[in-house]
Order: sequence, then structure tokens, then C-alpha cells
Amino acid sequence: MAIITVREALNSAFKEEMRDDPTVITLGCDIGVRGGPFGITLDLMKLYGKDRVIDTPISESSFVGAGIGAAATGLRPVVEVLYSDWITLGMDQLVNMAAKMRYMFGGKVNLPLVVRAPFGSGGGIAAQHSQSFEAWFNHVPGFKIVAPIEPYDVKGMLKEAIRDDNPVIYFEHKRSYAVEGEVPDGAEGESYTVPFGKAAVRREGTDVTIIAYSMMALRAKEAAEQLASEGVSCEVIDLRSLLPLDYETVMESIAKTNRVVVCQEANLRGGLAGDIVAEIIDRGFDLLDAPPVRVGALNVPTPYNKGLEELCIPGTENIKAAVKRALSDE
Repeated sequence: MAIITVREALNSAFKEEMRDDPTVITLGCDIGVRGGPFGITLDLMKLYGKDRVIDTPISESSFVGAGIGAAATGLRPVVEVLYSDWITLGMDQLVNMAAKMRYMFGGKVNLPLVVRAPFGSGGGIAAQHSQSFEAWFNHVPGFKIVAPIEPYDVKGMLKEAIRDDNPVIYFEHKRSYAVEGEVPDGAEGESYTVPFGKAAVRREGTDVTIIAYSMMALRAKEAAEQLASEGVSCEVIDLRSLLPLDYETVMESIAKTNRVVVCQEANLRGGLAGDIVAEIIDRGFDLLDAPPVRVGALNVPTPYNKGLEELCIPGTENIKAAVKRALSDE
């Protein structure tokens, strides 16, 4: 096993998939010569040429549409939207075309499109660069949605997404690229993938189930470790895959703990946490000894000021408070 960063895990997945499959291409702003602002596609143009690593104009509507056309005609494009905030500019193509084409053509057209969408807040990048839109795509039939945070999952899920014949929205947290973790090296590292629809239990516990994804999964682990010193045993589930979502693992955990906290970094109103809570109630209301508790950002645009941003965006302390609230409802 090797210790690598999320940035290195993504770059490694790209190199292996592009080496093994000549139909894999990638396109987006500054991803070629520059290697992307986050360094994810570094050296890809040198290795695979400008016909497969395509620097595009600053026009998300055009290169998202180009990616959809490429997918429908035999290629496996990975489109990078530099900040997921700007995925709004390609929403017509994604929602009305990409999500529906395979269905509307009776399965005769595959659409192996991956849209990499760095999302989330932190670092004082203000209201137009800090948003999380995963709930929007969860509402649209036809997509698969993933949001891994550990380097092992980041690499394995990108490889899985590239090989999938359906459109995948691949959310990466903007502040995660330096996160380190173990990833297999050698032949095993090149061959493994992480399947969609299977959550990971990051910590076992008996008192409360904490469900989270992306950066909030890391915060949930931190909260669980701190609460353990207070005698509270939390089970932490990192969803990794948002659509499909592993409700089997979720409900097995709730059957054990009988209490649940669901965390998202996105604005709380209309978010994925609310949908997950509704599904939990439908599947196992009688398992709950207390009302589910949601954790999310305040329903305001993200401030530029870092102090104000910290007040708006949930973190470890918010999760700890939510766990205590869940335990207080006897």
C-alpha cells in the first residue's frame, strides 16, 4: 500500500484509464497545458496528446454539450467543470439530454459521460465558488452521483465512473486534494475499482449512527472520536455513493443504534439529508427511538469573510451538538 493524496489518486486513475482505453478523453478549461488549476490532469497532455486532453474555451455550455455528443458517439469523455457552481451553465444539456438520452433511445445509445465537479466551501472563496448542488442531480432520473473523500475511494470510483455506460456526476471537495490515505500500489492498484451503491462504515458504534459524505464524512469521524472520550459511541457511515445510495447499510446501523444524524455541507433546506431522513422513516420508522437530526449549512449565500463562513458552514462541533440532541430525545 502507498500513502498518496486525493490529487495523486485522481491523476493516477486518469493515467491508467487513458493508457488502457483509447476512447477515454478529457476536456475542460486549462486542463491540458496547465494540468488544471488543482493539478489533477498534470502531464496528461504530454502523455496522451492534445486530441485526447482538450483545453476548451471558457464556455461550460459548449464543452458540456461536446462531452455529451462525444459520449453518444463512442468515446468516454471526462468533462471537468472547474467549480461545480458553474455547472449551472450546462444544466440544460445535462438534465434534458445526458440524463434522458439512453432511456429515450430505448437503450440503443450508451452515454458513458463523467462530469467532474469540484464542490463545497472553505478557504474564503465566496458565494459563487462555495456551493454544493448534489441534491439537484439527485432529483433527476438518469444520473449516477458519487462524492468520495478518501484517496482509495477517489481513485476506485473515478475508474468505475469512466467505465460506466451511464452519465456520472463525480463530486470532489475543493478542499480535499491534499487529504492523504492508503491506496494499493502495483498491479492491484491499477486493477481495483470501487463499486457504486455501497457505503463504508468508517467507525463502529452503538449509540448513534452518523451518516455523511465527502468532507462531512471526515468531520463525522472527528466528532465521533471526540465524543468517544465523553462515553458516546457513534457509528460513522461514509456514503461515498449518493445515487445509488446504500440504504441496506444505513438501516442495519440504525437497527443497532436506534438514533441517527444525517450530515451535509450544502444548505440545509431542500438538501440530500432531508431526502435520506424521509427514506429512513419510510423504511424503518419503528427502529427510531428519537427523531432524526439533520446537519447542514445555514440557508444563506456563503460569505467571503472566513469568520462568517465558519459560522455558516457545518463542522465537527455542529455534528457533536446534533448527536447530543439525538441522545436527548428519549
